[in-house]
Amino acid sequence: MVDIARATAAPSPDLLTPDNCAVLFVDHQPQMFFGTASGDRTAIVNSTLGLAKAAKAFDVPVVLSTVAAESFSGPILPQLAGVFPGQKIVDRTSMNAWEDAPFVEAVKATGREKLVIAGLWTEVCVVLPALSAIAQGYEVYVVADASGGVTPQAHEHAVQRMVQGGAVPVTWLQVLLEFQRDWARTETYEATTNVVKEHGGAYGLGLVYAQTMIGAGTAG
Repeated sequence: MVDIARATAAPSPDLLTPDNCAVLFVDHQPQMFFGTASGDRTAIVNSTLGLAKAAKAFDVPVVLSTVAAESFSGPILPQLAGVFPGQKIVDRTSMNAWEDAPFVEAVKATGREKLVIAGLWTEVCVVLPALSAIAQGYEVYVVADASGGVTPQAHEHAVQRMVQGGAVPVTWLQVLLEFQRDWARTETYEATTNVVKEHGGAYGLGLVYAQTMIGAGTAG
């Protein structure tokens, strides 16, 4: 007979927790969004901000990076920068962020072995550092809905390539709820539900309705 109390006392090492991962945002910039056609760009922005606020709510270390910000791609998504005011942004010339020493140093400085990565484009600026990080022993989780490629096929094939290389595909909401994992975790309950209400679409609206009609303590 399984001891439920013992089984639930500690999370599986396979799960993401606020203490075992870092979140990397790569090249969420205007020029990159212009070429993104794998999905609705507004939805990708929404997912990116949901992921950012999830990291913020749980105090997860983040690395923000751009490519050729001043000469070609433009500044990082202003709303993304706004979630992390004062955060240094690593600008690069390399398409593979893992070939940029300051970027790698920033990742190593987090001290985390699990890397949650999102970016534009999936088939270049996400897949290259993802595979490079895996080759160096990191566990990589790719946030598919906070990433985008130039075509649906390019995005999907890049995700498949990363999966074949050992990466795990996730969504931003999955990451948020994996961090929270228990609605009795009161210290982050409000922050989590606020992110859901702001960026969770129909789920967020349902939560607004439930809390209004049933009560403020309604779980997600």
